[in-house]
Amino acid sequence: MNPMLRILALLALLAPVIAAGTVFFHHVEGWSWVDSYFFSVVTLSTVGYGELVPATTLGKIGTTVFIFIGLGIFAVVIQQIGRMAAENRLTHTEWLIARLGHHKAEQEPEAANEDDRPEP
Repeated sequence: MNPMLRILALLALLAPVIAAGTVFFHHVEGWSWVDSYFFSVVTLSTVGYGELVPATTLGKIGTTVFIFIGLGIFAVVIQQIGRMAAENRLTHTEWLIARLGHHKAEQEPEAANEDDRPEP
């Protein structure tokens, strides 16, 4: 699959979680849409500025559920993006090795013994 499509597919997994959190906090806590979205993103990214804190019991329980579900999905997305970056790096390294393998180094002069070894 095209790497850009893979990233978009992974982000598509995360979008509904953030959207659900935004809707939940907007209705349960009575926050604005922007504050609810901000809290959802800050909570999932584990930044946690502390500017917004759920005040209701349902909001606190919902936040706990949101964290468990959201962080699991967020961790998978980040891990997959990291894996894609590592695979890309490995592919590039293998390409470089294959490319450089076609070049022949000059034959170094051989010494009869270690005392006669030529200087580099």
